[in-house]
Parts: sequence; structure tokens; C-alpha cells
Amino acid sequence: MNLTSKRREFLRKKAHKLDAICRIGKDGYTDKVADGILDAITPRELIKVKILQNSEVDKKEVAYQIADAINAEVVGIIGRTIILFKENEDKPTISLELKAVK
Repeated sequence: MNLTSKRREFLRKKAHKLDAICRIGKDGYTDKVADGILDAITPRELIKVKILQNSEVDKKEVAYQIADAINAEVVGIIGRTIILFKENEDKPTISLELKAVK
């Protein structure tokens, strides 16, 4: 799905009240982290991932590594928090509302 600026804004508003589902610590990004994020994002479509203070990874690099690994979109990066969106084609929730946003 193509995320326009209005759609990104809509998703950021939706993500505002969410808590971080996954945390990236001192070990950084691994395949296990990607698997955990994929399991979490599939039913929810929109999640936050927190990069902890003891992690020395670059937040933009990690955000796009995760997005590429799980075929998701990076909605935004706020501080050390990454907002990710992946459309669930079987049971859409947020993506139904998102399609109405032009």
C-alpha cells in the first residue's frame, strides 16, 4: 500500500496511544527480533518498536532493516521509537480506515 503524507499522519495519530510491543536492546537487530515483530504486527497492523538506551544501533538503519525483513512500512521515527505498519489482508482493521484517507 502506498503511504501518502496524509496516510502517514493518520497512522501516527493512531499509534500515539499505543505502547511499544517490542524492544531492541544491546544485542541490536537480529532475525529473532524480526520474527517477534512479524508475529506482533500481523494481527495488529500497526505497532511501535522501542530502541533501548543501552543499544548502540542507528535507529534509521534498524527501522528500514526491520521493514525490509517483514515487508512493512516505516510510518515514522520519533526519538528512539519506530512506528511500523503492515497491512493484514486476511483480517484488516486499520487498513480499512486507511483506504478511506486520500
